[in-house]
Amino acid sequence: QQINAQAPDDAKVSFNDLIVKAAALVLREFPNLNTSYENDRLVEHPNIDINVAVAIEDGLIAPFVPDADQKGLLTIARMTKDLIGRARKGGLTLDEYQGGTFTISNLGMFDVEEFISIINPPQAAILAVGAIQEQPVVKDGKIAVGHRMKLTLSADHRVTDGAEVARFLGEVKRYLE
Repeated sequence: QQINAQAPDDAKVSFNDLIVKAAALVLREFPNLNTSYENDRLVEHPNIDINVAVAIEDGLIAPFVPDADQKGLLTIARMTKDLIGRARKGGLTLDEYQGGTFTISNLGMFDVEEFISIINPPQAAILAVGAIQEQPVVKDGKIAVGHRMKLTLSADHRVTDGAEVARFLGEVKRYLE
């Protein structure tokens, strides 16, 4: 709300934009999750290009925000709105969706609390984002209404393990909080 109060209309920041930015920054610390497994070998990517899964009439397409870790929130917001809009109208170019190094799939708008995403080959991981829901939480020893969201990371075990995935999710949570 604070960011959007000052943002121009074409750059209003969604919660998904915050997730894109947080994941991109955390991927700097977890380069294994920003790799691909291609032709029986690992390919390390120097860039962090975040794909955003978009439901379209014929299925799913995932355009990407190149170098998302280096972009500001307003730039990410503009880019994702543009990419999602053109994806739904069939106006993307091949180089806008063939590529990317890490995918985020958000089903929160469908009121899905949690789910497991299928990895987008040859990428090593995909982050599944559930709906933000009001829940009772304890704050300063008292029960209050809070907002919670579930994140699930699917990862290729040839590239990483559960301990690294847990550390990655913990850092994403820390960034978002």
